[in-house]
Amino acid sequence: MKRGGFALPALLLCTALAASAGAADLRQAQLGRLLFFDPMLSQPAGQSCATCHDPAAAFTDADRSQPTSKGALPRRFGSRNTPTAMYMAFSPAFRFDQAEQHYVGGQFWDGRAATLEQQAKAPLLDVLEMANPDPRAVVEKVRRAPYAAQFDEVFGPGALAEVDPAFERIAAAIAAFERSPELSPFTSKHDAWLQGKARLTAQELRGLRLFNDEKKGNCAACHPSQRRPDGGLPLFTDFTYDNLGVPRNPENPFYALDRSLNPQGAKFVDKGLGGFVGKRGEDGKFKVPTLRNIERSAPYMHNGYFRTLRGVVAFYNDRDVRPACKGDATEAVALKRGCWPRPELARNVNREELGRLKLSEQEVDDIVAFMLTLNDGYAP
Repeated sequence: MKRGGFALPALLLCTALAASAGAADLRQAQLGRLLFFDPMLSQPAGQSCATCHDPAAAFTDADRSQPTSKGALPRRFGSRNTPTAMYMAFSPAFRFDQAEQHYVGGQFWDGRAATLEQQAKAPLLDVLEMANPDPRAVVEKVRRAPYAAQFDEVFGPGALAEVDPAFERIAAAIAAFERSPELSPFTSKHDAWLQGKARLTAQELRGLRLFNDEKKGNCAACHPSQRRPDGGLPLFTDFTYDNLGVPRNPENPFYALDRSLNPQGAKFVDKGLGGFVGKRGEDGKFKVPTLRNIERSAPYMHNGYFRTLRGVVAFYNDRDVRPACKGDATEAVALKRGCWPRPELARNVNREELGRLKLSEQEVDDIVAFMLTLNDGYAP
């Protein structure tokens, strides 16, 4: 007896192997979740991955008092705003797209980690984040953790015996958790609308039309809102890189760090992608973030300059229309004065797709209203 071209025993074997692989992935993700939320893995103890990637804040930093996240050591802050970990499992490996002639994919604002596994290692060892001196220190902490025995169950006997392979397995488990449905639930109102399970309001529909219109908002050029080619729900990012002309953030605590950590002090300029790939033509470009759960992930941009979503849309709309502010100015001050500060890094600024959109105040509000439909957890 055959089914679909397979002998029945072979079909059952394939099904059993698939179920086994799925169970193994689930166990690895469950182990990764324990690692992700473990505050004992920093030096000193007290900071976990979830400290800066809190589920309550769409896996970004829930502490809004500063535009960048504080580290495990006192008075240490990163230079960049914490990006969401949600939906980053869909980012392709970092590469240069020859056909499109631009960089795409990777992790972090500048793509310096090609994969989730590479990204998972970096905060554990970063002196401004979890501050472990080396992989051995991390592995020793995991060996003492209540869940240490699970490594042998998931990866095989002796999984934590040798430092380098153990560190790789720690990263693999965290990456497995970040690939789990918990971080990619696809449960927004817009998702429900695409599936015929919800209705958008008149304002939300106006905002969606403006969002997609190439002659108006044109947001979908970098934040696609349609189903993916494989039929999957939209990710609202194309994982490319762009220089939007974002101003320097005078509230960035990184400027005040000790010279040993930030030699340039207040003169520090973040080159973004250009700093990673070493190409002047890529200076000032940062990875296009997903707009999913955007309401919950303030502040916005690589340096947390914008505290409000409306401010972001207003900047996209009239960046090149308003006069330049004299010196630094926060978002609130700039809006009050009717100006925008000059870009943190002026070369390579995208002046073709934003800066002079000619949107009315109502149209700006409509686009913001649509983006609020991208929060996960919608209940019809």
